Amino acid sequence: MECIFCKIVNKEIPAKIIAENKGAIAFLDVNPVSDGHTIIIPKKHFMNLSQCSDEYLADVINLTKIVSKNIQDSFLKPWGINYLSNEGNIAGQEIMHFHIHVIPKYGKDEGFKIGIGNKYLGNIDKIYNELKEANLSNKKTL
Repeated sequence: MECIFCKIVNKEIPAKIIAENKGAIAFLDVNPVSDGHTIIIPKKHFMNLSQCSDEYLADVINLTKIVSKNIQDSFLKPWGINYLSNEGNIAGQEIMHFHIHVIPKYGKDEGFKIGIGNKYLGNIDKIYNELKEANLSNKKTL
């Protein structure tokens, strides 16, 4: 099955495109959780943020910033904005094409809600040492 976001990029299916740049495109979510809920994607297929090239990631982030400012300056006047990107099914990713949600907030209990659960917390010192070591190892490959 072909990726629905790739079909939007290729203009094979319609979308409410509100902005784009060289490597990214922004369109309104068809199932919004608030007015102005926008999705920003790279024009090239990457499964998630971790796999996205730096060039396309920069275009996505730059367009995210522009779209957010435009939403804030628009008649919508949100009280705040949530930025969300899920990676993998367990994290809630439904479409396996990297994307960032820009979700305007109009009230504390409206739109996107954040819930925090800390069931699987490990020792912070052990986690720190493991991640620090992984970061040092990865620097050699960058």
